[in-house]
Amino acid sequence: MPCWYYDKKELRETPSILDGVTYETERRYRKEGARFIMECGTKMGLGHNTMATGVVYFHRFYMFHSFKSFPRYVTACCCLFLAGKVEETPKKCRDIIKTARGILNDNYFYSFGDDPKEEVMTLERILLQTIKFDLQVEHPYTFLLKYAKCFKGDQQKLQKMVQMAWNFVNDSLSTVVCLQWEPEIIAVALIHLASKLSKFTVLDWLGRQPQHQRWWDMFVSNVTMEILEDICHQVLDLYQSTQKEGQEPNSPPQKPPSRADSPTTNVKSLTLSSSVDCQPPPPPQPSGNGGELNNIQSIKSLANAVPVAVVSILPPSDALPLAAVNTVGAPLPPGNLNSNAASYHMYHAPPPPPPPVVPMPPYAANAWTQQPPPPTHYTTAAPPPPMPPMGPGPGPAGGGAPGYYNAGRQQQQRY
Repeated sequence: MPCWYYDKKELRETPSILDGVTYETERRYRKEGARFIMECGTKMGLGHNTMATGVVYFHRFYMFHSFKSFPRYVTACCCLFLAGKVEETPKKCRDIIKTARGILNDNYFYSFGDDPKEEVMTLERILLQTIKFDLQVEHPYTFLLKYAKCFKGDQQKLQKMVQMAWNFVNDSLSTVVCLQWEPEIIAVALIHLASKLSKFTVLDWLGRQPQHQRWWDMFVSNVTMEILEDICHQVLDLYQSTQKEGQEPNSPPQKPPSRADSPTTNVKSLTLSSSVDCQPPPPPQPSGNGGELNNIQSIKSLANAVPVAVVSILPPSDALPLAAVNTVGAPLPPGNLNSNAASYHMYHAPPPPPPPVVPMPPYAANAWTQQPPPPTHYTTAAPPPPMPPMGPGPGPAGGGAPGYYNAGRQQQQRY
């Protein structure tokens, strides 16, 4: 199975950061996507394991793809849709989209495109390939309850501490600690944080051995205090960044994944994909501030404007090239821009050319009036057998004239 844990250097070199997104912006996008999954799942009555699995899928997906290529809210709906089936709490795709429509405004829901269900269903195949079909995910909730049952002390304070640690686990999903450490270590770190804040010190526990200096030595090994403090600081930094959300400007509307630019580093292919992309409908006017309105108007003008100079230098072609690949990130086919650009889909290969028309042979002028010759198997058949000899009979008139049908037949008595 693939390894889903990364160091801090790899987390600063994600595809989004390499695509021009800043480190702070990427963390904000991850937090917004995770909280959207939690809010959408809560409104639909899903369990905490289902929502946590969807968030883990979300974080793993963007370790291979950029936020510029795949809008975070469309990906979040897809992750929640897949997590519901994995955790045996399935929800219909249209119900998830309906719930998302009630949460998001028109500016963010524009990224779902004209057919939101098709966008989510198509993105599910890419999500499965990205996470390499590794669907089973463990969460700190199970280990949190397992460890708490071993603690000794005041039950009221213990329950308060466990509830606080449970809330920290929920909030840790908005960070990337699930991409750095195992769920056992995350549970230990957040119990340690909750015990410090609730002033409940674990002094004794069930199964304590003389070699155990701390309570977590019985469950995990080789865990230093620096690791636990690093996890605690990442969760605490989440609350400090929440206070600055009102000062940060909202992100501009994103195109649907089927209309997004091709995620490639080739400048020529980027220019081609932006010039021949089909013209989407203009995004709705948001209810935010004026700075965001200017961004939307500029995107609308760029979407409607098609540079004629770039299109005119491209050679025409009657059919799509055979080199078109059915993968995400492949450049658009350079041929027949006016007819195939509107039907080109980012997730699907171009449609195949129609089969050639085979002309039928012409009929003769007298084809319908000329009769075929009679079959020959009737002339070569054996002759029928001879008729049997006819004996004397009464005849039809009663005169005893010979007849075949009356041979050997007794005369009926008349009354």
